[in-house]
Amino acid sequence: MKANIWHRWRRLALATAGLSLATLVWAQADTLLVGVFSSLKAGAALPEHWQPLGVSSSTPRTRYTLVDDGGTTVLRAEATASASGLSRNIKVNPAEFPVIKWRWKISNLLKGSDIRTKDGDDYPARVYVMFDYPLDKLSFGDRTKLRMARALYDPNLPAATICYVWDGKAPAGTIVPSAYTNLMRMVVVESGAGSVNQWLITERDVAADFKAAFGNNGDAVPTITAVAIATDTDNTGESAIAFYGDISFNKQKVNK
Repeated sequence: MKANIWHRWRRLALATAGLSLATLVWAQADTLLVGVFSSLKAGAALPEHWQPLGVSSSTPRTRYTLVDDGGTTVLRAEATASASGLSRNIKVNPAEFPVIKWRWKISNLLKGSDIRTKDGDDYPARVYVMFDYPLDKLSFGDRTKLRMARALYDPNLPAATICYVWDGKAPAGTIVPSAYTNLMRMVVVESGAGSVNQWLITERDVAADFKAAFGNNGDAVPTITAVAIATDTDNTGESAIAFYGDISFNKQKVNK
């Protein structure tokens, strides 16, 4: 059984607190490069600005390594009844760079995965985007729960997170609250086995997804504070292998 969601968010907070020049993304004219795994050597140590993202000390961790795939270095994740991820501190204005782009590939789906239940909250591949969301925008109930969690665990717990997933059952385009917390929205971007063992390029308008997931009251989409990837199978007890390519934020979509 997966540990309490606040332990997961505490890890998120620890990974995203204290932005510094050393953790700023690489900038080009129309692109902010967040994960440039292709510039690294297969077998090398993971880049230090990608910090471990765990669930709890009692949960086995997913293994992440840099490997060669067709001449390109990518990040390989292998999970066996385990859960953990990697997170990078960033500071991105979604009004300027609204599109997140990444490559990913999975080797298998999870039979027991179910986006609507805690017991099924496992995915072969996830990409998280976290926001500096104002506390006063939350409902009274969510605000109270988050304040309690911040007091108990960490003052920097995120108030809004989008989790993009590759699911085996829910159709692509599904947007639902996390089974653990209303402050995280699950967005299914790939579904089913049709593209298993194939590299896919994904582009998402984060600003549009935030409005669709959390509502649009005419306010600006808040600053993005972190990106994370995760492959987890601790609830289902299954195994999964996934691969993650380069990750970037862009001013516009390349593939229309």
